[in-house]
Amino acid sequence: MDLPTLFSDSGPLARAFEGYCVRQEQIEMAQAIQQAIREAGTVVLEAGTGVGKTAAYLVPSLLEGGKVIVSTGTKALQDQLYYRDLPAVRDALAVPIKVALLKGRSNYLCWHHLERANQDATLLSSRQEVRDLGLINRFIHLTPTGDKAECDQVPEHASIWARVTSTRENCLGSECKHHADCFVVKARREAQDADVVVVNHHLFFADLMLREEGVPELLPNAQTIVFDEAHQLPDTATLFFGQTVSTAQLLDLLRDTLATGQSQARDAANWNDVLAPLDRATRDLRLCFGPHAQRLSQAQLGDAHLLFPALTELREALQAVREVLDVAADRSPDLAQLHRRADELLQRLCAWGAPESAHEPVLCWVDVSTHGVQLHRTPISVADVFRRQRLGLDQDEGNDDGTGNGQADAGHPDAAIDALDQADALASVAESAWDEPAADCEQADMLPEEDDLQALMAGADDVAQPSRDQNPASPSRNPLPNGSGEDEPRRSGAPRKAWVFTSATLAVRNDFGHFTEALGLEDAQCQAWSSPYDYPNQAMLYVPHGLPQPNAPGHTDAVVDAALPLIRANKGRAFVLCTSLRAVARATERLREALAAGGDPYPVLQQGDAPRPTLLDEFRRAGNAVLVGSHSFWEGIDVKGDALTLVVIDKLPFAPPDDPVLAKRLELLQQQGGNPFMAHQVPQAIIALKQGAGRLIRSERDHGVLMICDTRLVDKPYGRRIWQSLPPMRRSRVQQEAVDFLLSLQERPAA
Repeated sequence: MDLPTLFSDSGPLARAFEGYCVRQEQIEMAQAIQQAIREAGTVVLEAGTGVGKTAAYLVPSLLEGGKVIVSTGTKALQDQLYYRDLPAVRDALAVPIKVALLKGRSNYLCWHHLERANQDATLLSSRQEVRDLGLINRFIHLTPTGDKAECDQVPEHASIWARVTSTRENCLGSECKHHADCFVVKARREAQDADVVVVNHHLFFADLMLREEGVPELLPNAQTIVFDEAHQLPDTATLFFGQTVSTAQLLDLLRDTLATGQSQARDAANWNDVLAPLDRATRDLRLCFGPHAQRLSQAQLGDAHLLFPALTELREALQAVREVLDVAADRSPDLAQLHRRADELLQRLCAWGAPESAHEPVLCWVDVSTHGVQLHRTPISVADVFRRQRLGLDQDEGNDDGTGNGQADAGHPDAAIDALDQADALASVAESAWDEPAADCEQADMLPEEDDLQALMAGADDVAQPSRDQNPASPSRNPLPNGSGEDEPRRSGAPRKAWVFTSATLAVRNDFGHFTEALGLEDAQCQAWSSPYDYPNQAMLYVPHGLPQPNAPGHTDAVVDAALPLIRANKGRAFVLCTSLRAVARATERLREALAAGGDPYPVLQQGDAPRPTLLDEFRRAGNAVLVGSHSFWEGIDVKGDALTLVVIDKLPFAPPDDPVLAKRLELLQQQGGNPFMAHQVPQAIIALKQGAGRLIRSERDHGVLMICDTRLVDKPYGRRIWQSLPPMRRSRVQQEAVDFLLSLQERPAA
């Protein structure tokens, strides 16, 4: 049965899903993916909201056979694919496939650490932890997977989880007496045996990094690799192919070494005396900087900065601790693991500040927070390394940049599983990369771009009509630069794979160059399909007059004042999306003051007051709330219907100006004769803005106003390029027109 028949109104999908409708865009996308799988090609596909990209990639992937890895942007989307979408499509197509779910190590219960928590009550810090521990003790004997997400009686962010799950640092590996029952090992084995493995981007790149260093991979070789929410990949890849060492890691090492040394090798050393110099040197690192948070490149520090002698002292102190642990390592597996951990941190400390290679530039920089310091060594481009892995090319041994990127010990018996830990460790870094240094940590809770497969496939009759864009971007093969790509010799015996990259936000006016260049996808075929939704009738883009410049001190207050008439006309039901946490705090304060003064009954919810899922539940339940949030609310949020009919964006989401990595990239672009602003910053802002704007219209029944409070959208030459990349909403700069549109929505019959 061919794809048009499968997706037809008389096919198996239509029979399986109530309210199913045929979408030509979805069929074309599925055909493009099927062709890529058969030819082992690479495709980059943008599918607007409502196209149904999940079904479009699942159907051909399941039908064509072979091993499939589906990598998603978040653990929430992982769960949805594994528990809902994949089983639904599999059953509809009646294909006998085995599916596995693989997450980072911190998602799985550890028998060893649960046993320790039960034996030593001093490890528990509260009565709540004691109660949660009792629930987990019952749960572990009922779960076949050990996935903490299945234990719904204990909140995901409860402190007890850190005590009953493992990290690479405290895992005993194959020497653990519970190794045969280890949930992490079982999950990996199931992934090796499955036909389809569902992972997230952090785990995928952790595995890819290990392959680059010659460590046996965690993920199985696959014939088809699908990246959903692929717009996140460049930032995720940059995190994983770089290095980070922090004062927090060093203090954790100190704490664990003291506890383990005194309990398992008390006679080996005076542990307090051994660790005191490292403790002092670690804490002195923060004293090298002023009281404020800041991010600085090595060049910005200058040769005379206090950091450099402090780093010398820190390396010497860590070297001394490592030598003591080397002698004691034979005493127990825990001490051996601590020795490996100290050795790894020392290697990273020595690599920071080392010269970079000309062909693979890296940037050494520091991220100073209120309480600690992170030292980063970040590649400026990941295109070459990702291209090598994707095309199965031999790595030129002379291309070693000297970073020692391998953060797993290849000699460790569980080295491959270290990818699970690396995924956990760097996921938290990714959460704050877009915002100020103190950004939120709820990225892992993000919901999928579309709610579920049933909703993707269901819709009114008008959704089946062709898109207004009757000529979506046709497949285009870009020339391969300098012979890179398919003309390069593949690694001997390397299997050919199909690579599928898809998202609702990849292109800038059908130009995919910004995305493909970042990942070395010059040989990819690119195609885009517009959303089937009727944006001119469903939505309005409103840019108010008279606002101050975005960098003006009073800009946030002006945004709130301009939005108030719309919020009142809309009876709340609004998101206010800001580009910084500082703006979130100020907007919330002013909104609460203004609404209280006017006697308006609209509750104002602020990001950070509660976990994101809780805030979203409160928003939906209230029915008239205003939610103020930053980056974690710009994407992955799905509030359909009349609960959300107004989205206010404070300014165009250009990357923070103090980002040293961005500054280095722009510098290199300029040296190459390019226009850094138009070639990098504007496309990056467009992708982020499209994500924020995408919160408004989530189905063919949704209506609302998108208010962008940044006059650069109209006044600057590049503004036209930005708004032309947004969905084709009707446009206005007249406040009363926006108010009238919102009032008219309340006169419609309930959906």
